[in-house]
Amino acid sequence: MSSLSNVAELPITDRRELVEYLASGNKPRADWRIGTEHEKFGFRTDDLRAPTFDGDRGIEALLDGLQRFGWKQVQEHGRTIALSREGANVSLEPAGQLELSGAPLETIHDTCRETNGHLAEVKTVASELGLGFLGMGFQPKWRRDEMPWMPKGRYKIMREYMPKRGDLGLDMMTRTCTVQVNLDFASEADMVKKFRVSLALQPIATALFADSPFTEGKPNGFLSYRSHIWTDTDPDRTGMLDFVFEDGFGFERYVDYLLDVPMYFAYRNGEYLDLSGKSFRKFLDGNLDVLPGSLPTLRDWSDHMTTAFPEVRLKKYLEMRGADSGPWNRICALPAFWVGLLYDDASLDAAWDLVKDFNRAERHALRDGVPKHALKLPARLGNTQATVRELAIEALKISAAGLHRRARHNKSGSDERVFLDPLIESAEANLTPAERKLALYQGPWEGNIDRVFSEFAY
Repeated sequence: MSSLSNVAELPITDRRELVEYLASGNKPRADWRIGTEHEKFGFRTDDLRAPTFDGDRGIEALLDGLQRFGWKQVQEHGRTIALSREGANVSLEPAGQLELSGAPLETIHDTCRETNGHLAEVKTVASELGLGFLGMGFQPKWRRDEMPWMPKGRYKIMREYMPKRGDLGLDMMTRTCTVQVNLDFASEADMVKKFRVSLALQPIATALFADSPFTEGKPNGFLSYRSHIWTDTDPDRTGMLDFVFEDGFGFERYVDYLLDVPMYFAYRNGEYLDLSGKSFRKFLDGNLDVLPGSLPTLRDWSDHMTTAFPEVRLKKYLEMRGADSGPWNRICALPAFWVGLLYDDASLDAAWDLVKDFNRAERHALRDGVPKHALKLPARLGNTQATVRELAIEALKISAAGLHRRARHNKSGSDERVFLDPLIESAEANLTPAERKLALYQGPWEGNIDRVFSEFAY
């Protein structure tokens, strides 16, 4: 551990080191793993407000309570801001949204066990504190100014910078939750193919997982408002990355993209230095005015990579970033969907056939249209005019075939296809989770958004 840490602190002297850092993610198929992350909103069960960091019922008290299950605390300035255990982490988003970053696991069965175990631990401690947790893509009740802020140095810098680049960045930070999966690649060519397929299909995932139709207690006109928020957060670090589909794309081209993403910070001597808007290229040349003569380290580069927010993000693995958070079965469904598409060669080929002739305008029309229309958005399937629903059904068939060929069974003999069931049901019914909640809101809930906290809490 210490030798790796020492390497991370050595100065970078050549741009090639950045390319090699990404390329070091190449893994043989036998070592491919599944890393699932999900976020959820905490609320106080008596008044439904988001818990503050401090206090007897605060988020820090929850983190401290979780340590009984073997989690080790991670501190910043003497305060518990995260937990770690056996390759997994529990961390905090800016307004206290609780995130599980799961360990790298071999099967979706493992992922679902991990998810269920985590939610059971959280529920045990939360119930003692009078707290509950809700999985949705956007905070359904409270205004931005009613959300708390967590005492993390990097969030203070981002909070001050975000409004300079878009109108909804602070909403992204405080009022959104997502579920993501991190997946491996074998080589640069394998990475490129998976990146292109997953980027082109990311709007399909957004549509299938759309679950953020409310803002401040009322319908907001969107099915995935969380996805819409990313269109007005920061154009320098978000979007569909058209260059991924250009000839010659690879690790080097992605490094060039990241070098042009403005910085947020650097971590020095236990503090986050505000470098918002500064150039990593100048940092690499030792010409950063705030740190004159100082060169970045691999730790700086690793941190910087986490401040780009495209629909698919490359680190030493690929992150699928298009889905709203949701109920526990959809936390398991998201990795199943992408593993079925990307971890089987025949499925990867079939998925590429589905999207390879999409042009830039079509990709952007999908990305920009699904937040409002989801499965009902018009789309092209081959030479036929269709909707996103038909694309989703085809993608789900390809994914199911890939999971079938993977043949990873649980003790009951079921393979990983079982985790696609909520998505298949949604696509066949042509109804997203958001539309089901809207029907409840307009029907039995009689316009009372508070019902979502009792009926959809974990």
